[in-house]
Amino acid sequence: MTNLQTTIEQAWNDKSLLKDLNVQKEIREVIEHIDKGRLRTAEPTSDGWQVNEWVKKAVVMYFPIQGMKTIELGPFEFHDKMELKKNYAELGVRVVPHAVARYGAFVAPGVIMMPSYINIGAYVGAGTMVDTWATVGSCAQIGANVHLSGGVGIGGVLEPLQASPVIIEDNAFIGSRCIVVEGIRIEKEAVLGANVVLTASTKIIDVSGEEPVEFKGYIPSRSVVIPGTYTKTFPAGDYQVPCALIIGKRKESTDKKTSLNDALRDHSVAV
Repeated sequence: MTNLQTTIEQAWNDKSLLKDLNVQKEIREVIEHIDKGRLRTAEPTSDGWQVNEWVKKAVVMYFPIQGMKTIELGPFEFHDKMELKKNYAELGVRVVPHAVARYGAFVAPGVIMMPSYINIGAYVGAGTMVDTWATVGSCAQIGANVHLSGGVGIGGVLEPLQASPVIIEDNAFIGSRCIVVEGIRIEKEAVLGANVVLTASTKIIDVSGEEPVEFKGYIPSRSVVIPGTYTKTFPAGDYQVPCALIIGKRKESTDKKTSLNDALRDHSVAV
């Protein structure tokens, strides 16, 4: 991997190298490693998460070295630079029409893809449900046994290019029509109610105690979150601005399935 990283960094700094066939070969090798789950754009460590910038750079440079071509699937036709993933039975993945995953995305055994979309560079862990019209953006990292409910939008890092991918850790539940973008991290077993919007600038306020506690950029593990607003003063007056409210925690004393049901019922969270 060290040799691959060196080539990728050199090509990133000198884009004329993208014309070199050996460089193109090594970029494609990186994408193959991502597709098979051997490389990730971000990976968990003992201290949190490590973003592998050079892997992300390889994904970005894969686009200009690929030519456009027509892909025909029965009555459907696409015209793109990317192949689609194949051999789902061999991978142990259930794919409901019209779900689409691009080559260069890793989809683990036990994943269920309802009509949805998974972009290149993404990682989707075992047992995760990608529900109807949910989208997993480029290089997003989705853990095991996550539920991405209908219409969830998980942002990517390529358009525009951003530093950190969105990370959804194991056993999280993301409610219908939630939007999670700009490198937000959802820690293990957190529950997002319907329509929660999280960006890098979104205030995340824990209101479950006597005094509010503010977070930014991440949702703490086992948190139960709903959409809210706070008052902000502008030159034209005071207006309500969206935020995310942590209203409680999932219980550690129960298993994850029961804990999820309890969290939704106890806090009357819409999903």
